[in-house]
Formats: sequence, structure tokens, C-alpha cells
Amino acid sequence: MRIFVTGGSGFVGGHAIEALAADHEVLAMARSEQSAAIVSELGATPVRCHLGAVPVEALAGVEAIVHCAAFVEQWGTREAFFETNVEGTRQLIAAAREAGVKRLIHIGTEAALFDGRPLVEVTEEMPYPTRQRFVYSETKAEAERLVLAANDSELTTISLRPRLIWGPRDASVLPAVLEMAKKGAFVWLDGGAHQTSTCHVQNLAHAITLALDHGRGGEAYFIADEERSSLRAFLTALAATESVALPARSIPGWVARSLASLVEGTWRLLRLRSQPPLTRFAASMMSREVTVCTEKARRELSYVPTLSVAEGLAAMTPR
Repeated sequence: MRIFVTGGSGFVGGHAIEALAADHEVLAMARSEQSAAIVSELGATPVRCHLGAVPVEALAGVEAIVHCAAFVEQWGTREAFFETNVEGTRQLIAAAREAGVKRLIHIGTEAALFDGRPLVEVTEEMPYPTRQRFVYSETKAEAERLVLAANDSELTTISLRPRLIWGPRDASVLPAVLEMAKKGAFVWLDGGAHQTSTCHVQNLAHAITLALDHGRGGEAYFIADEERSSLRAFLTALAATESVALPARSIPGWVARSLASLVEGTWRLLRLRSQPPLTRFAASMMSREVTVCTEKARRELSYVPTLSVAEGLAAMTPR
């Protein structure tokens, strides 16, 4: 199968390329020479373009698209989030349809449902919030709506929703934790006691390969590891793979959420472009339970995690 991957030089896209390249011809979007070199090394043929301007001719002969690219920064303008996550997805769908692509697999997120309240054992039947509080959640929800609404007899569309992706080459979760620990700024919220689902990137890559042939069009699927744990247990073990011991200090979640609102307000008032030390989204996510049910993915995608949390941690730990 000829497959086009967006975000191929990133964390999820790179692992998707590796999982697909053994059995398929993989093309990958590359915005720069550096990105082109990365996707080439991973096993894909680079296509010089960017999200929002994917040429129809670049998709000639492509049977499936794996859409991993997204604006996932902690801080940014509303325009930046919408331009990439929503308008970039809209243009990709249009190009896919014009090129005759048969399948589009979108990498979504449980955050599309997150409005600051706990998500406890949520299923795909849970509706999007009527009022979104975070621009990342809002734009990822809108992108997913576009993808699922595009499903028809000519283009099959599916959205995979991983929760808290981790693993080798992670450029967000573990680096952020290690950086805060290094600066002496790391603190648990509510003692880190809230339960969380997680998703090793290898398990997500496996789900992507399954979604090439399985799943109902116009549907979303939660993807996660078999095990769940508290944020404290998981992040402690994750940091330990880099021989970093996280401190024990903790503050109440409501304090962090209130402080984050004040910090963001100050940043906006002063029109600061740098990332604030604390955001409302991060404070809310770290102080709420977020657990998802993968029964639908097991039933309709034949999804079973290929790697346990313990195995994933062991593989990341220097010997």
C-alpha cells in the first residue's frame, strides 16, 4: 500500500513510519531539509510541503493517509492552533478527496473531550463539551469533527485517540518533567494521586497499522496501554529511566489551577510571547483523573497492546 504520513519527523509520525515502512511504500510530509533527512532515515520518501498546502499531486497513487501533524505546544496564539489543527486538516481532507485517497487515519486525542473536569473510564459515546475551555482541546475536537464528517463511500475516515503518549524519542512529556526537575520547579498536584491511562508510542503505532484495514468509517477509537496507574507512580517511573528522582513536594490542585489562570492572564495582558511557567491546560490535566476505555478498539480494530508499561520502561532504562 502507498501511504502518506503527515508529521513524519515528529514523535508519533516517526514511529508510524517505522511501523509501516516494512510492509508498505511510505511517503512523508517534510517542511524542511532537516525534516526530509529525518523521514528518509526512518524509511519514508520525503515530500516537500507543509500542512495546509499539501499538493494534490503529492498524493498521486496514495491509498491511505496517516495524519499525525498538529500544533501541540503548551502556549500559542489562537490563530496558530486553528491554522494548523483545523484549517490544515480541512485542506488535507480536500486534497485527499481530490486525489482519490481511500482511507484517512487521524491521530486525535482524549483532550478533545477535556474541559477541565475529570474524565473517568470514558468511552467514545461521550459527546464533545458544549463549551471548550482550552484552545488545544477546541481545535483538536474541531479537526476530529471534520475528519469523521468527511467519511463516505469514497473516503473512509477514522480517528485514533491515544492518551498520554510516551516512549523513545518523546519530545514533550518526559523532557518537560526532567526540565522542571532540573530547575527545582517540579511539584505534584494533589500528591499525584489521580489515576491516568497512558499510551506507549509503539502501541499507538500498532493501532495505526490495524486501522489501515479495520474499523468503521466515521468512528473514533481510544487507544491506551493495558495498565493504569497514578500520575505519581507513572511519572516517577518514567523519570527514573533517566536516573532522575522526582521531589515529594505537592500543592492542592485548586491552587495550581487558580495560579495558572493568573499567570496566563498576566501573559496576555503584557502580550508576552514566551511560554508561561504554568498553563491552565497543564494544571487541569495534572490535577484530574483521565482514564479511557479501549473496549471499542479491541472489538472493532482487534487492538491489543503489544507492549506493557513495564516492558516499555525497561527498554528506556540504560543498562
